[in-house]
Amino acid sequence: MTETTAILVGASSMLSKEIAKQLSAAGMKLVLLAAAPETLDDLVSQLPDSTQVFPLDIADAAHTIDQLQQVWQQVGGAQLVLVNTGLNSYHPDLPWQLEDEIIDVNVKGFAAVCNTFFRLFREQGYGQLAAITSIAGLRGGPSVAFHAAKAFAINYLEGLSMHAQRLKLPIDITDIQLGLLDKAAMQHSQLWLSPVEEVARQTVKALLKRKRSVVVTKRWYTVAWLTRLLPEYIYNTRHWKQKKKR
Repeated sequence: MTETTAILVGASSMLSKEIAKQLSAAGMKLVLLAAAPETLDDLVSQLPDSTQVFPLDIADAAHTIDQLQQVWQQVGGAQLVLVNTGLNSYHPDLPWQLEDEIIDVNVKGFAAVCNTFFRLFREQGYGQLAAITSIAGLRGGPSVAFHAAKAFAINYLEGLSMHAQRLKLPIDITDIQLGLLDKAAMQHSQLWLSPVEEVARQTVKALLKRKRSVVVTKRWYTVAWLTRLLPEYIYNTRHWKQKKKR
């Protein structure tokens, strides 16, 4: 049986590192891509010697495509690609520089990565392309560019899935929509904050089952459902207030 190779784009985040450990435990050979590969030294020391690490900066779409193609050739292809990249920041003045950076990375960079791997999977003949998005993409929000970029990502993945079905390509698309973890953390909500190990476990489970779309963790399904249904005059009056520390 051929060993499954998984490529993780954006492997330096805490969640990506835990996902890498769990995918490795499931028997997958890992290829880790990060803007600063040296931040993965501790993780790599805990993984099999077959693990490979490459630098990747998705701020420049054209350069990103070249880098991904080179990595693909060096590792001999892959069966699974998980994309976990993106910027998120908030400033009440909505400075354009900040919005521009988020759009460059979360929209252009994201699309360049997914488009490239979709094409490579098509040339290979099969594969699974997965990405971590957010239920923030279901509606607009105060982090304007971030919410809009996640909406783009969710719809881009759905479009790729439809394209694969129309062309009868054996390429699975998986959308992992995370809950509003930033807001939960800001409120110090233990109810909505799950351990990173559990977030990774549910993510890996969805990947192995080749799910089309899933909300992680499961407790966020209700929030996602309500987010879609609330009329704007109600949705737009919600306030997230930081709890005072005792």
